[in-house]
Parts: sequence; C-alpha cells; structure tokens
Amino acid sequence: MKRSLPLAALALLAAAPPPVPGPGYAPRDADERGLWMQVDEEERALKTSNFLIRDPGFNAYVRKVFCRTVGEVCRDVRIYIVRTPYFNASMAPNGMMLVWSGLFLRTRDEAQLAAVLGHEFTHYRERHSLQGFRDIKKKTNAMAWLSMIPVGGYAAAGAMTTLQVGMIGSIFSFSREMESAADAGSVGLLAKAGYDPRAASRIWAQIRAEDLATAAQRGRKARREGGMFATHPTSAARQAALDRQAAALSGPSDRALNAAEYRAALAPFWADFIDDQIKLNDFGATELLLEQLAGANGWTGDLLYARGELYRARGGPGDFILASGYYCQAIAAGGAPVEAWRGLGLALLRAGDKPGGQAALASYLARSPAAKDRPMVAMLAGVTP
Repeated sequence: MKRSLPLAALALLAAAPPPVPGPGYAPRDADERGLWMQVDEEERALKTSNFLIRDPGFNAYVRKVFCRTVGEVCRDVRIYIVRTPYFNASMAPNGMMLVWSGLFLRTRDEAQLAAVLGHEFTHYRERHSLQGFRDIKKKTNAMAWLSMIPVGGYAAAGAMTTLQVGMIGSIFSFSREMESAADAGSVGLLAKAGYDPRAASRIWAQIRAEDLATAAQRGRKARREGGMFATHPTSAARQAALDRQAAALSGPSDRALNAAEYRAALAPFWADFIDDQIKLNDFGATELLLEQLAGANGWTGDLLYARGELYRARGGPGDFILASGYYCQAIAAGGAPVEAWRGLGLALLRAGDKPGGQAALASYLARSPAAKDRPMVAMLAGVTP
C-alpha cells in the first residue's frame, strides 16, 4: 500500500526470495546484487535522517505487532518509522522495512496495523520486487532510473520532480496479481497470529473513503482507481476479495483487535501526527478521518482537539469561533493534549477575544513549563517567558 510520494517507490523495491533471506544471505545474481546495493545505500542514509522516529517504546511496540504477525522471521527485518504524514509501509529486498507515521492515524487498531505490515511482508517474502525489477530491465535502463533516487537521505526526496515521481509510479509498480497475492497473504497471516482477518478489508475501505473525500473537497475524481494506483485491484473488487478470504478462515469469533493497546501506544505522538496531517491542507480528508475515528468511541478529548486544530488552520469565516468551541469541549472531556489550551488561546485571539485568548495561553504555559514554543506564546499571552 502506498501514497504518491517519491519514496513510495521503495514499496516497490520490496520483497525477497523465498525462503526469506536470513543472516548471511547473499544476492544470487547481477540483478539482485544491483537492487540490494542501491537499497543498502538508501538504508545507510536513512539511519541518519532527522525524520526517523527513534522512540524506543514506540519502535518496540511496532516490532512486537510485526513479529506476532509474521513469526520468527521478523528477527531479520529492520524497522524504521519515518515521520511523514502519508499512508505507507514498504519493505526492501535487503530486509529494511519503512513505516510512515501517517499510517498510524489511519489504522484503527493493532489488527489493522498488522494487516498493512503483513501485506508488505508478503511482497517481500514472495520476491515481488525482484520480479518487477527484471521486468523493468526489459523496458528501460533501470539502473539509470535508480540513480535518480536521492542518496542524501529521505529529506532529499523533496527535490525530485513531478516527472521523476511519474516515472516511479509507471515503472516500479507491482502487478495486480502481486497486489492480490499480498492481500491474500496478509489475511492468512492475520488469522494465524490470532488477529481478526477482517481488518485487512476495513483498512482498505477507510483509505478509499478518505481518497473520495479528498476528491470531493478538491472537485476532481478520486485517484486510486488509476494513475499511480492503476496496478491495484479496483476498490470494490479488492474489498470483496478480502471479505471472502477472511470469511473462509474458520476460527474464534473474538479474534483480537487490540484497539486499546494501539491507542495507548499512539497517544504520546497523537498531537504531532495530527499537526502533520493538518499541514497537508486537505480539509475534506482530515475531517472524514476524524469522523471515522469518532465513530468507534465518540468524540474524545484528543479528537476534539484535532478538530479544533483543523478548523483553526483553515481559518475561514466563523472557523475560529468553531475551533474555540471544539477546544473547550476537548478540555472539558479530558484526555486532550496540553496543546488544546494553546489552540484555544490562538483561536480566541484570532476571533477578537484578547483577554480570553491570553488567559488560555497562560494556562498552556503553566501546564507545559518546558514548551519549545514558550517564548513566542509568552509574548502573545503578555507574560514573562
């Protein structure tokens, strides 16, 4: 599964030959050696990236879910969590797995996270990227194309041109058969691990709904049925196939979702991830995302905070008043991040309520004495930093 950003191409460099390469495995031919050499270089650059989320607890949680999903072979996989707000996870043939932070906002529970990780692991296990790489060589100079991927780390990816991104999408793509095989593989892995296999269908339905919301907001057709996603099975067919595969797997009716554990692991990063999402300036998709999350447990404090941030960022007529209301609801509900007081203060200031805004900002500073933005907020609040 991937979004249309330059290094989504690495999702297509995913896959290693069966059996899954273990310690000491060496690429077997020139094609495989060339592919490994490139992704090894990318991994070396990635290790020093400022975009990596290095929190030991969060990394351990993601690894735990992955290992439960795929079993002992997980020990040879190196997982990197990259802070970028798009939905993506991928595996490279050398055992490097990338998980983008935007994925965690879109998966509702541990089972859905496992479904995505299992999908990418199946590409890796079934050697799909090497097959695709060999197909590319029949069409073009693949190594010349590979040289276009920035080696200076993932931050350098932003320098890639639209033309280069288009080439990535059109050349490095799994076939529909490969995508269907990866879907089926993830369902089987979920069931074997004791997760609800229906999670694979749910995550795809959620992502499809988000794409439709983005399209409606921007007045265009949804992209996932074509363009860079043309190699994926159509949404309706994909969801139906996943539903059938899950239904065919007998087992207990109470297979694990582990939603509470998932929310607890995500909680320390919620405010940052929401901030990244809102900066995408995709109001329709973000509003739908929040509504979907609220559908499970209601409008909790953290979701109300996020909604306040969304409306404050849009800044249209009446939005600052609406945002102020959402922040107040978030604070009253409990569970909102401390940034809710900051958001309330900024929204009230923009709405013309200077005393109320400054009081809210002062409350934020009192609750977060070590805040990185303390000097700026103190100035707005009219207090000593």
